[in-house]
Amino acid sequence: MNEDSVFKPKKRIFMALTSISAVLGALMFYVVWKVTFPGLYEISRFLPIIFGFFGVLIVLAMLSGVLGIVMALLGIPVLKILYFWAWKAINILFPFAVVLGRLFNIPRDRIEQSFIEVSNNLVLQHKVKVPANRIMILTPHCIQLDTCVHKITRNVENCKQCGRCSVGSMLGLAHKYGCHFAVATGGTLARQMVKQARPKAIVAVACERDLTSGIQDVFPLPVLGVLNERPFGPCFNTRVDMKKLEAAVLTFMLEDDIAKGEANAKEASGQKAAREKN
Repeated sequence: MNEDSVFKPKKRIFMALTSISAVLGALMFYVVWKVTFPGLYEISRFLPIIFGFFGVLIVLAMLSGVLGIVMALLGIPVLKILYFWAWKAINILFPFAVVLGRLFNIPRDRIEQSFIEVSNNLVLQHKVKVPANRIMILTPHCIQLDTCVHKITRNVENCKQCGRCSVGSMLGLAHKYGCHFAVATGGTLARQMVKQARPKAIVAVACERDLTSGIQDVFPLPVLGVLNERPFGPCFNTRVDMKKLEAAVLTFMLEDDIAKGEANAKEASGQKAAREKN
């Protein structure tokens, strides 16, 4: 596996900004420690040592997190502790990466896309497998056709699966495998739905901004983010690539549940053919 196949442009952006942020953070701590050393020493000769010790621990934790990200992207097995700090690092360093992005004239949405790519890669490397009924598909309300009269945010089963938007196909996918499926009007409702369903893994469909904030909100729950399609602009009649969505769902799923889902789909198809014949 060559480097270009691993560090795709999207991943490179966030990795570069995160690495620079970690190094700058370490340098800033050293400067602060150096400046405050005389004052701390006057209070107690042990204070500079204590302050420096805890500062070094924090810096090492962040640097080990960045190392964990790099190892995961290269396909190198990552120790559990490094995996944990990798997650911590991308969440803590993200705001600093955004600030650096402004200095380098990198649009925020490109940084967010890169963040999602890196986060997805970490999840894939962790190889999380859970029962189908502990997987949640979560999407914002803009996925529903704006003229639809059926309210689905409280009960997605109200969808009539007419095929005019992606909601029907997503509901069919959830029925096929027995996953949870929820449509939220905003971040607060989304968090409530997650708390109520108590999933062990989430497949989220949204724009860059919502996916980035959502992944950070539900940490340490593993989330695979699937960017929505916006043929009519942001937050209006959005769509999702069903092949990408199903692939993400199957990534979390146990083999037995996949087989059951395929059997359910075959049975439903047979019943539909029989009804049409009659």
